[in-house]
Order: sequence, then C-alpha cells, then structure tokens
Amino acid sequence: MLAKRIEQNRIDLQEGMAQEVLSRIEGENRRYFIETYGCQMNVRDSETIAGLLQRMGYLPAPSKEEANVILFNTCCVRDHAEKRLLANIGALKEQKEGDGSLIIGICGCMMQQADVAKKVMRRFPFVNFVFGTNALWRLPELMLGALGGERLILTEEEGFAICEGLPARRSNPFSAFVNITFGCDNFCSYCIVPYVRGRERSRALSEVVAEVRSLAEQGITEVTLLGQNVNSYGKGKDVDFADLLRAVNGVDGIRRIRYMSSHPKDLTPRLMAAIAENDKVCHHMHLPVQSGSTAILERMNRRYSRESYLNLVQDLRRTVPDIELTTDVIVGFPGETEADFQDTLSLMDQVGFAAAFTFKYSPRKGTRAAEAADQVPEALKKERLKRLNDLQAVKTTENNKKYLGHRGEVLVEGFDRRSETILFGKLDTFKMVYFPGDEGLLGTYQTVSVTECARNSLLGRME
Repeated sequence: MLAKRIEQNRIDLQEGMAQEVLSRIEGENRRYFIETYGCQMNVRDSETIAGLLQRMGYLPAPSKEEANVILFNTCCVRDHAEKRLLANIGALKEQKEGDGSLIIGICGCMMQQADVAKKVMRRFPFVNFVFGTNALWRLPELMLGALGGERLILTEEEGFAICEGLPARRSNPFSAFVNITFGCDNFCSYCIVPYVRGRERSRALSEVVAEVRSLAEQGITEVTLLGQNVNSYGKGKDVDFADLLRAVNGVDGIRRIRYMSSHPKDLTPRLMAAIAENDKVCHHMHLPVQSGSTAILERMNRRYSRESYLNLVQDLRRTVPDIELTTDVIVGFPGETEADFQDTLSLMDQVGFAAAFTFKYSPRKGTRAAEAADQVPEALKKERLKRLNDLQAVKTTENNKKYLGHRGEVLVEGFDRRSETILFGKLDTFKMVYFPGDEGLLGTYQTVSVTECARNSLLGRME
C-alpha cells in the first residue's frame, strides 16, 4: 500500500510538471523527434517518452530538422550503435547554433553509466540533459530545467522501482509491446544490461493483464511481452511466466501473444505446456544459445551446457511440434578456440534455427569478459562470423522449403508499392510472408498459401 502511494505521488508530481511545461509553450508550434537505438525494450521506452512529451504539448516531427526537441534513446550493448550515436549527436551542433531554443536530450542504457553520461555532456556542450533508463518518469522535470536554461544529468534512481501509469504513444495500431519485467539478474560475463537496467523486477500480473485489456479495447490484436528474460517472470512472487501467458490468453480481443527473450536456464516443462495449451500463444521462441561450446558457455556465465540446451530443444519440439526457434550467437568470445567454434557450428547445424542474430564479440567496459587476457583477434572474429553466417544461410533456406504449400494465417503488418501492391506479415511461427493484396488490409488477418521461398522469407497468395 505504501509503495502504491509513493508511486501515485511520483505520477502526480510529474503530471504537475508536465502541465507547467505545457503552459510555458502554449500557443507555440512545438515538435519532438526521437531516435531509438537497440532492442525492443528501448522501442517501448521511446513510446513512453513520446507519451510524456505529448502530455507536455509537443507533437511528433517528421525529421530532426523540423523538431524543437530531439531525444536520442541509446543502447550500450553493441559498440557499433555507440559510435553511430556519437556521430549523430555531433551532427546537431550546427542546428543548435542556428536555433538556441532547440532542446537536445540523450537517454537510455548508455546514459545509465554515470561516467559515460558526464563524458557526453563534456564532449557535447550543446546537449541540454541526459538521463538513464530508470528516470524516464522524470522527463517533465528535465524539460522544465532545459526551458529554464539548465543542463542536467540523471543517471541513477535508487531502488529502480517500477513506475506504473505512464502515458505512451504507440505507433502501431494493431500490435504492441508490453513490458513484464525490467532489469536482469543473470550477469552474463559479456553483458552490461544488469548494470544499466538494474536487478530484475517483475510487474504485477494484474497490471500486465490490465494493460493488455486496455490495448485490446483500443483495437490491438497482437501483443509482445517483453523482458530481458521473460522466462523468469514472477521471481519472488507466487506466479510465473506460465501463469501470465494463461492470464493474457484469456483477454478478449487479443488474437496473438508473442514474447522475448527467453533464457534457456528458466525454460521449464510447465512453461512448455502453457505454450502448447494456450491457443493465442504463438509457436515461436527466441532462445539465445550464444555458443555451442560448454567451455565457452561457462565463461559466459550462461548456466547451461551444450547438452542441456540440446535436450531443451528436443523437449520443446516434442511438446510443441511446430514451434520455430530463432537464436543469438556470439563468435570470438575471449578464449574461443577453433574447437569451440566448431562446436557452435555443429550445434547450429543440429538444431536448424529458422534464423539467427549473429555478432562478433564486442568488449563492454564494466563486464568481466572485457578484462579477459585471451581476447580473440578481430580478423579471426570476422572470419568466424562469415563461416557462421554462411552456414545459417543454408539452414534458413532449408527451413523455408518446408513451408512450400503451407496454408496459414498472416497478420498484415505493411505493404510495398511496386508494379503491384505487395503485402507482408508473419505467420504464427514468426515466418515473414509476402503476397499481392490491397493496402486496405493492413492490420487484418488473412489466410495465405505459401507458393515460393526467398532467401529469408516466403512468397504466397491470399485465399
């Protein structure tokens, strides 16, 4: 009860500040632009940021050049995203010099690291504020400070509490992301997420279901439940992820339930049964393996072995025969030998993933793996990544071929105008299908027969 009162007080405080921002800019043409890097969690955070800005009276801008407020929602998992971000921030110097009222803010995982946040503020003196992932709810406060000429840093929030009831501007009218957990307790040796998003916290089952029900009432038919490790949902509570799937499955108006990402160590028979028994839960699981070598998995602190992962896949396919698996793989992890890499190739060949997101190992400051002495040379990482991708291309093609003649339901997600209008959308199993049709079918469910296979997708026709 006390926690609820504290949460309500925080919301009331920020709503009051949002109204003050609105009063200051009232009558002005104020627009915002958000550039998002990284994972689906960041995409969902950007929806909250947009909701807060619109509560303050700002409207979306079609480009950075037409915006009065520009926010970068950052990722710190991949080095490439960090370099691209810094270049894009620097490119705004001239725009800021031409318009002193322009507000520039940087948020997200990268800014949750206090030393990085301070470095960015020093390097880019035209940036108004930075804030971390756990301070989203304080955006109205930061905006008031920026309007008053202040430069502010908010990188840490004690306790990393979940703040319910924040507004959101969702860009997709028929599919939505729904957070179920925040943070992570796994501490994989290569990953910085637990340090920037905090320890794992689960939302109350009633709060998640209430949000899904509200989305359904707005016309949303597909939800994707999000967490760094959805399988461990409910830790410390009297519910688990299987319970949550069953509860969301009972929400009227929802037709599809997706989720990501899953950690192998928490994939239980009870959860497999929930996937099989609930008709709205899609038969696709993103199950990151990261490496096929038990020795490397131990160094990664993944807490499963090659053998236990393969056994899980066998059990899952026995329980849900048509399930499709996708995965993440890191090559060139510190200490990875050719024998370790061969173990990864053989596991990929044996499992036959529908698709794989593959990466060269990238050291992240603050993680144990970054301090390892036996780093793999960049050229060798690049060479191994190519060999892995070549193998996965073959496996993806093999996987696609089994869909020839398949008849299934597709949620139409978009269209492409060429010589004719081509619609596209995913089957229940996450397979993308392209087929001729009318763009007015966007957001509807259509029965499609697969007639051809492309390299990474399927081609078909409506029935």
